[in-house]
Amino acid sequence: MGLVTVPALTAALDGADESRRRVLAELVPWERLPEPTDDPAATIALAIRLVAMADTRPEVAEALRLWLTLAPSSAGPDSSSAPGLDGKANSIAGDARIDGAAIQAGEIHGGVHFHEQERRPAKAPVPRQLIPAPAHFTGRTSDIEALDALRSAQPDVAPLTIVVTGAAGVGKTALTSRWLHGLTAEYPDGQLYADLRGHSQDGPLRPGAVLGQFLRAFGVDQLPAALAEQAALWRTVTAELRIAVHLDNALTAAQIRPLLPAAATALTVVTSRNRLPGLSVDGAAFHQLDVLGPAAAVELLSRRLGGPRVARESAAAHQLARLCGGLPLALCVAGARMAARPGQPLTAMTRAMSRDGGRLATLDVGGERAVEKALDDSYEALSDETAGGYRQLGLPPVGEFCVAVAAAACDLSVDEAERLLDELIEINLVEELGPDRYRLHDLVRLHASQLAAARDSTDARDSVVRRVADWYLATATEAEALLSPSHRLLRRDYAGTPTGVPLFDDNKAALAWLDTERLHLMAVLRTSAERGWYATAWQLADAAQPLFLRLRPTDLWIEAHRVGVAAAERAGHPEGVSRMLTTGGGGLNNAGRYDEAIDWFTRALDDSRRDGDRRVEAQALHGLGQSHRLAGRLEHAAPLFAGALAIREEIANGRGVALSRLCLGDIALASGEPDKAVALLTLARDELLAIPDPYDAARALAFLGRAHAAPEIRDFGTAERLLALALAEFAAAGSVHWQGRVLEMLGETAEDRGDAERARDWYEQSLALYSPVSPADSRRLRERLRAPDTG
Repeated sequence: MGLVTVPALTAALDGADESRRRVLAELVPWERLPEPTDDPAATIALAIRLVAMADTRPEVAEALRLWLTLAPSSAGPDSSSAPGLDGKANSIAGDARIDGAAIQAGEIHGGVHFHEQERRPAKAPVPRQLIPAPAHFTGRTSDIEALDALRSAQPDVAPLTIVVTGAAGVGKTALTSRWLHGLTAEYPDGQLYADLRGHSQDGPLRPGAVLGQFLRAFGVDQLPAALAEQAALWRTVTAELRIAVHLDNALTAAQIRPLLPAAATALTVVTSRNRLPGLSVDGAAFHQLDVLGPAAAVELLSRRLGGPRVARESAAAHQLARLCGGLPLALCVAGARMAARPGQPLTAMTRAMSRDGGRLATLDVGGERAVEKALDDSYEALSDETAGGYRQLGLPPVGEFCVAVAAAACDLSVDEAERLLDELIEINLVEELGPDRYRLHDLVRLHASQLAAARDSTDARDSVVRRVADWYLATATEAEALLSPSHRLLRRDYAGTPTGVPLFDDNKAALAWLDTERLHLMAVLRTSAERGWYATAWQLADAAQPLFLRLRPTDLWIEAHRVGVAAAERAGHPEGVSRMLTTGGGGLNNAGRYDEAIDWFTRALDDSRRDGDRRVEAQALHGLGQSHRLAGRLEHAAPLFAGALAIREEIANGRGVALSRLCLGDIALASGEPDKAVALLTLARDELLAIPDPYDAARALAFLGRAHAAPEIRDFGTAERLLALALAEFAAAGSVHWQGRVLEMLGETAEDRGDAERARDWYEQSLALYSPVSPADSRRLRERLRAPDTG
């Protein structure tokens, strides 16, 4: 056969049928071929290149054989050399094979000769490259169902790509492997796997290396040099195949795109710590993988350690699952350690992991700290600025946070903090929980804090936590000012100037923030006291008063003020001590611990008389009156309220006067003097509305409603109207407890009318509101509902 020239190949292409043209179009940019030439060196180079790319599919090799057969030769078919070489030696390195023939391109003198070779097997083995599914796999039924749904929803007209994302160690690879193994029959032409090493210290794997692996799995030994041509060849090879591809540990969308097969019957699953939003333009579907729930976490430990062992130490197993945070990698590492120590109780591991800083270090098997290494890999890929932000976000004592908290922690603007969070979300070091809510998985948070301890100074770490504490104090104070404008604002001590403090639109938004952040406020308060920031600690308790008064989280109320009293004492702030004693005494009253509350108010009274502080003296007397009133000792309560009223009138404390008058009206009502009660409560409500103090004004209105239902008045219409108005006012204020109290008053009023059915309805509504906020009131309502006249 003679020399194959560029004009000959061009002519052969022109004469080929459409199917052969389409096959070769993927391989060679024919529109960019040089102008027809008889240059033998260029011709031979092109021929070698084409034949090298032919070792892919039978139809490609067939097309090239046709072109070679059709190629004209000026020397004739038996010529051993072609004119135009002029006897010169041309050396072209390489060895290109066609199925059944070869071009040997070593040192060429004259023409190109073809020799038949022994044919290879017609078909390579079907590649089944998926890594084994883990033996101890559990708790992912809903995730597998979600993947099935994504696969079913894709129309069979385009290849499907699913991106499974999640934090390091959450089990992305295990889930995907298990799912794809279950689909083996659906992909008869092969299942391929590649670890793209997205977070390896050696750097991510190049797409070309993966393409070579995949093409060789289908019998393609010779690859073009350029990545674009390799990708084109990959698409050609897989154009009609039903295959599934698992691309594990991906780093970027650009790393993935060249590896996507073209067949509409193909499935690609990408697993990554990054979100890879860029693949959405390629039509990818996404599934976020979360940690295991408590039951599934314990089940995973059972499969590792054996059910009997876990059953014997059930409490320790549940604690171990909790300490691992539901992270499968951590659970597997912990389980592996304990499986190697069959005689050691699980409590030994839980004790080790419970020690400060012990959780990550304890999860060590065979000298490899698997969890720590996985997180280290993610961390090392961060820029210096992002890495610093990551370390700082591990320090504040809050499990969840908003952008403004992140900004305070990292000393950034809100816009800068948003960009930081976006970067950390992208690599799954930060989880996005909803609108402006974020968190670090607890093991991730521990990792970040340990890095901060190793790389940042003590002063720098303290500054992070102090900025967050100041932000919470400033924001709570802003909410307090809106919700309790008449409440005397005490001093606030900040280390710096808090930034990013929100301005609440209304009372509802302010109370909602206090409610959402209640546990974080307490965590910051405790941390402040532990670190010796005593002023911050008691001032946080003070700023949270609207939360305590309106939503009644009694346990937090009491704890905050126990810490607050000690902190104010250590800070040397007598005003803070008295505020903590009087408002903390209200929390004890709310918990039904009246004698203990009396101790607190008595101490405040003694301190006030020693210091000559008439305002605090009145507050202490008022608190003592409340304690005795709630304990049912009306005869003790009345003179205490009267004493508070006298002092408040003397010092012109208008709000205090109104509150003492309100309480005296309540005493009069309970003592069977409804006319006196109406007079006192009407005046108190008017005074509170004038201040304005709508919350306490609603309290006066509620008691006023009940006064009109008293036997001496029996104006049920007015009573119900006033109570309905009070209910609406408490609903507007967001006070769940007082909504429950007014509903109970409506029930009492209906009972006074003799309407037991209506009374029961009101009591049931009241109980529904009391249940989450007041155990004592809930018990009372249940007893009332069991009474014959309401049942």
